[in-house]
Amino acid sequence: MHIPFTPNHVQLITACYPPSAALLNSGPEYRPNSQELSRLTYYAANRPGKITKLGSELEKRVRADCRRAQAGNTRARASLLITLSILKALATECRRDISLLSSSLLSSVLLTITSLSSDLEVLARAATLFVSWTTYTDGHLIGVDSGVTRDYLASLKQFAEFSRANGKARDAEVRNRTRLVGLSALSGAVTSEALYTASQLFREQVSFITSAVLVTVFEVRVLTLDKASLMIKEKPASPYLSEFRTRPPNERRAASIHVHVDGDKGPSMEDVTEACLRVLSSVFEHSNATQVGSIMQSLFDSLEDTKGWEKPEHCCWLARKAADWTQYQYRYAVPTRLVERLLEGQDAPITTALHSSLAAMITAVFTSPTPLVNLSTSDIISNLMTLLLRRVAIDPEDAVLPAVVGCISSLGMHVYYADQIQDLAAELISRLTVVEINGLPPGGGKADKEKCRATALRCLLSGLTGLMRAADSHSSGDASGGELAKDHSRAGGAPSHSVSPKVASPTDGLTGGDGMHVKPSRRTKISPEVWQDTLTLLCDGDYGVRANYAQSVLYYLENEMPKRGDSTDADGVRRVRPLAEGPIRQASNASVALVGDGASRFLNALHSYLYVLATASSLGLNGGSISSLSGQSANGDLSVDDSRTENGTGTSEDVASQNHRRSMAFPPRQRKASIAQHLIQRTSSRISASASATASDYAHILAILSSIHQQLPVRALLTGVPMLLALDAASRVDSSEDDTLKSRQAAINEIVAKVWIVIGKVWDCPEITDVISKAIPSLDTPFLPAPPNNLDDLHSPRPVLFSQLDPPPGSLLSSDLDVHMLLACLSSSRNAAEATGLDQEALQRRLSVPWTPESAMKDSIERPSNYDALRGESILKIAPTLMHVENLSLQSLGRFTRGVGVTDLREALEGRNSMSNPALVNGAPSISTFDHSSLTQAGDGWALRPTRSRPARRPQTAGPSEVRDVLNKLGIGKQNGNSLLKASLSPLPKTDNRYARMSA
Repeated sequence: MHIPFTPNHVQLITACYPPSAALLNSGPEYRPNSQELSRLTYYAANRPGKITKLGSELEKRVRADCRRAQAGNTRARASLLITLSILKALATECRRDISLLSSSLLSSVLLTITSLSSDLEVLARAATLFVSWTTYTDGHLIGVDSGVTRDYLASLKQFAEFSRANGKARDAEVRNRTRLVGLSALSGAVTSEALYTASQLFREQVSFITSAVLVTVFEVRVLTLDKASLMIKEKPASPYLSEFRTRPPNERRAASIHVHVDGDKGPSMEDVTEACLRVLSSVFEHSNATQVGSIMQSLFDSLEDTKGWEKPEHCCWLARKAADWTQYQYRYAVPTRLVERLLEGQDAPITTALHSSLAAMITAVFTSPTPLVNLSTSDIISNLMTLLLRRVAIDPEDAVLPAVVGCISSLGMHVYYADQIQDLAAELISRLTVVEINGLPPGGGKADKEKCRATALRCLLSGLTGLMRAADSHSSGDASGGELAKDHSRAGGAPSHSVSPKVASPTDGLTGGDGMHVKPSRRTKISPEVWQDTLTLLCDGDYGVRANYAQSVLYYLENEMPKRGDSTDADGVRRVRPLAEGPIRQASNASVALVGDGASRFLNALHSYLYVLATASSLGLNGGSISSLSGQSANGDLSVDDSRTENGTGTSEDVASQNHRRSMAFPPRQRKASIAQHLIQRTSSRISASASATASDYAHILAILSSIHQQLPVRALLTGVPMLLALDAASRVDSSEDDTLKSRQAAINEIVAKVWIVIGKVWDCPEITDVISKAIPSLDTPFLPAPPNNLDDLHSPRPVLFSQLDPPPGSLLSSDLDVHMLLACLSSSRNAAEATGLDQEALQRRLSVPWTPESAMKDSIERPSNYDALRGESILKIAPTLMHVENLSLQSLGRFTRGVGVTDLREALEGRNSMSNPALVNGAPSISTFDHSSLTQAGDGWALRPTRSRPARRPQTAGPSEVRDVLNKLGIGKQNGNSLLKASLSPLPKTDNRYARMSA
């Protein structure tokens, strides 16, 4: 009935409702009258100033209907549904002026969902209205209008509660329907500008969404998640939702939310899971790097609240999908934030599920096939090493250590520039050097410092080897995430016959089945100069460190070390290939092998340390030697003043801390040289019973020497055979009275014999094998134990002692092996002669050169080119104190030299010996201010009285001796036998002076 004086906008709204008696019969659609609704929307679209009044009137009706419907009034419920439909129509038709309707619309949505939270039909209609607003809004009111912001956040939080409704008070069908309604509203929010415009509120909104979505994600199995994610990939969302930010408001379409009809089969858990993943994927797809970091932090908070860290398999799946869903240029934010979160808990006294799951998530992201551009691998590995060392310092048996090692190893799966693996390896080796020399800082616990140091070294070594394995797996067709997870226990390497290029990871079965991660790799191999700084670990005092390093260096020799012009055929024989290697190539290879390069210097150092390991009386650095070496200068003098301790004014702790501080001032390479010299001083030209190497150490020596000759035959021939002769000479001792000495002698004899057999096979020289088989017939039954194939990264292996072995056979003790005959057989090998470019006599002389570990260590250091060809002497004579700077370029200190030419002759004739001392003809006399009075005492004149320091001298012509020297250098004058310059033109013939005068 028309009421007089009723405003026009109220009349238009009232006309949209059916009569009061027909409200209940308007179901189940509960739609407003279409003709009157069109009139209302036309009125609002053409009079934007009336939109606020229309919204206020509709909000008033919603408030009244909710109050009555909550009391059980069915007509009020029907009226509420119609009111919500009217609001949706106004929002759609007035989308350009949606901001004028936002306050009333959001207030109506909030009133509805809080008053009738159990009515699914009402919730669906309210969710449809909410999605309409999120579709058309530009988000500028969020964070500006306090009322709109408050109602929006409250509505979003309430829909998030519906998305994680549990089934305790509801059956499964009602629970799934309620979750779908809430997830539909969240889908509108994550595809709206309201989420992304107000950056200060992004974190709060995302926290509501992630906490709701993760409930369903962690309730289902990973297999269900995989199926749902596949459905999302095959059937993407509506293009209106995926392109909402690029479409103008007139072209946007809001989704309608419907509830299943009663009696029909309700939605399954798979449907709910798919809806959850669509919401979560949309959040990542439309976020930048900063926003992705906020999403990850919200996920962490939600996992903490729901104890999701205790499900590592779900956590790994979530981390992989987060990286996959994020935009290509922002994916690096996912692993970066994971590492940062892991670092936040590095000081925890005990390891929790959070640490293990986070480490597994990092490995899962790196081993997934998703590329990660813009990833700062240097920062990642630095943070991971810091975390690893911190956890070791707290507890050397921490359960998270294998997982962190796996994280470091998995970085090798992402190679984006040629030198990346070499750079990462250099950082690992640098940290290895620091830990080897200085140990670990105290971690606040009571752990043994030596045990912490050994565990840290073994973990870093495992990560270094795993990094190479991961990089190699790029070109391997069988390297998948699952295999990477199962091979972490072999990260330390394996013997030559069992090494497989697979990556190591601690998370067995946590990487899932995302397919093969196979990428072509053109990376640079780790250079021997970088790896050479680690060789001192061969002689470390802890056997576990020595064993792990032996496996690592084996893997490096077989798979990583550059082998330019030095390799064997498939059958293990080194042959010269005339078709593949021309004369120039062969000559170049032979020249490199003879003169030496980085690989040759590396082998010299490696042979020196192997000899030390076999013969040294003690290994490693004890507490006193570490401090003493740390406080030594490059020339071996102590740099620590102990006078305070001697005089009683200081304590030993003060001196130790002073030693530690001073040791950090010296470059690591100089300290490495001091360690090497310290180790070499413990060796002897003959083995003794007091040597420290165990039977397992000798087994590692045998494996490494065999690998050297198999992988680098030419370089090993020239650098290793002299060492083999020295090792054989060291075993020639009388061991009749000492069982330990007998065992060591037999071990060295077995090493020498078996390495010679490898040499004979490599150079196709069967005569060597015949000589050895006659001299040592019992070589088929080895005396040394086999090195372990798989070393656990955390549990230190136990060495096999000589006391645990059977007595050595007599042929190994009384060995009649004639090394001179073996050397003659090798020198007569045609393959060896062609590979080295030397004849038999020269090759035998080269191989039999006297060898000592000191000479090999000197040959391992690159010598600068500082020889003056003209003077025949060294032009660099620098005090030893100037050489304490690491990586000092000797070339930069060299004197500038140039050839002698016409300019030098002209300068000599004019009396100018060099450009630095010109004698100008009209040169002005120099003025000296030495005896001038100061300006402050100059009196009234304020002028300087010039004083001539020396009279001007007339230029003096050069003497005959100076000119003669220049002429001799030019080759014009008289030549002597020592001159290195020759005249370019032949001297003119002498003519008769009388004939010359007659001609004149």
